[in-house]
Amino acid sequence: AWVFRGTRVPVAALFENLEDGAQVSQFVDWFPRVSLEQVRSVLEHAAQSGIG
Repeated sequence: AWVFRGTRVPVAALFENLEDGAQVSQFVDWFPRVSLEQVRSVLEHAAQSGIG
C-alpha cells in the first residue's frame, strides 16, 4: 500500500476519511506526521489521474 512519505499512514486513509465526510484540516490534525502539502499533492495527482 502507498503511504505518505516519512510516515506509515496509508494514502488510502485520506480518501476513506474524506469519503466519510472529514475535512482535509481534520485529517492533518488526526495524522500530524502528514503535512497539508503532502495531502494537496496527493489530491492534485488524483484529480489529474481521474482517481478519487
